[in-house]
Amino acid sequence: MKKRFGVIGVLIVIVSVIAASICFAAPAVNRSKYFITVLTGPSSGIYFPIGGAFSTFVGSLGYKTSATATGATAENINALLTGQGEMAIAMADSVIQAVDSFGAYEGKPPAKELRAMMGLWPNFCQIVTTEESGIKTFADLKGKRVGVGAPNSGVELNARMMYEAHGMSYKDSRVDYLNYGEAIDQIKNGQCDVAFVTSGLGNATIMELGTSKKIRFIPVEGDALKNLIAKYPFYIEATIPSETYGTDNDTTTAAVMNIMLVDVKLPADVVYDLLDNIYSPKGLDAIQSSHATAKANINLDTALRGIVGTSVPLHDGATQFYKDKGLLK
Repeated sequence: MKKRFGVIGVLIVIVSVIAASICFAAPAVNRSKYFITVLTGPSSGIYFPIGGAFSTFVGSLGYKTSATATGATAENINALLTGQGEMAIAMADSVIQAVDSFGAYEGKPPAKELRAMMGLWPNFCQIVTTEESGIKTFADLKGKRVGVGAPNSGVELNARMMYEAHGMSYKDSRVDYLNYGEAIDQIKNGQCDVAFVTSGLGNATIMELGTSKKIRFIPVEGDALKNLIAKYPFYIEATIPSETYGTDNDTTTAAVMNIMLVDVKLPADVVYDLLDNIYSPKGLDAIQSSHATAKANINLDTALRGIVGTSVPLHDGATQFYKDKGLLK
């Protein structure tokens, strides 16, 4: 009899534990309640196809979703802050400047409501020209027609810092505030000599230029690169391999991480649910298949690159997700 009651007691305990876990388990997210607009970039760049893949996958989960082509980083930051999107791709350097109110955001209120969701891929500072231009070094930009990016865009912020690191300023060149698609079109037409392109490798616009002209990249190296990294530690040294665009040599340059921002007003369980599915085998396959850059860089091992150690806070839902995955204490 005692043995029988002992077994019954064990069963009661097990049932109680199961019931308690059911009672206290987080309720499933009602995905159909939420509209997730993913802010991407120009259709000529890498943000657009990868951002589109995020949107398509999020939609497959049952969320209402759309992908919006934008002017990229600066526009995405402003749009997220003004409630025009829920997820946004942006360069980490610009986000840090917005959060800490310096650089291009000096004099503006610190954007303390920005929240990071995940690291994406490094953006390479690709300063492109043609062999026929005769331009080989950064110093050769003096007096040249240079497309530095749209005003206060991520590309233009990088261009400004590159000039500074080389002891130069925009006054040394004939700069035009063109986005890189427009600048490269001008190179084709002989109306521009150099275009600043901050992007993942394999940029479609640069590759298209390479079909009609022999292209060359201007290196960022030596003391200039050291100066750049010393003052702006979100930069890292990087290499543009010759095989990427069929150039004669590898090119040393600087790179900065792209990150995915997320609306601070999204509930923590929604952000957790998004990350849990994005980093599933199905999610990674959907995202990575959008572009070679995504395939090479977007995975759980690189999820916190460009975020941890900076002043950009993670969304609460992301913090809990990475803690559960053992990536954060």
